[in-house]
Amino acid sequence: QAPQTSYGAQKAISELMLTDYSRKGFFDGLSIRLPTICVRPGKANLAASSFFSGIIREPLNGKEAILPVPRDVRHWHASPKSAAGFLRHAATLDLDKVGHRRALTMPGVSCTVEEQIEALRDVAGNDAVALIRDEPDERIMAIVKNWPRDFAPERARALGFRAEDNFRQIVETYIAEDLKR
Repeated sequence: QAPQTSYGAQKAISELMLTDYSRKGFFDGLSIRLPTICVRPGKANLAASSFFSGIIREPLNGKEAILPVPRDVRHWHASPKSAAGFLRHAATLDLDKVGHRRALTMPGVSCTVEEQIEALRDVAGNDAVALIRDEPDERIMAIVKNWPRDFAPERARALGFRAEDNFRQIVETYIAEDLKR
């Protein structure tokens, strides 16, 4: 599938250059394709994907969160802890095992927004979920609707990359590592 945004085109260009430069021996590189990192600590930003973290982070901190897309939107996630693990593992990987295809899609959790919210409910209860307000935003939805929803990270898994098994684990990781008490 061709990239639908300038950001996607730039990522594709970078991967192609990295693969070509590795093939030519300029360096020995590896490109890792990260899922959307969730739950990101700190304040929300203006990224179209920011709400994926916001609908978990804000309620866990007693704040209202805005949900700009329908609850049946499916997306691919991994925690910041998993992302750091991906980078550490990639830095120590024997690249001969990777072969000539130098871009790897990292494992993650594919789930709907509703499944994210249910994981929040399981961990933090109905009071947290009540802080999520559905407020459709056509601009955000126009961006998000073009994003891939599922991936096949078998190559990365075969090389030892690991992520959470479900979204509840992502919520629990945020609580354990980043929630301000």
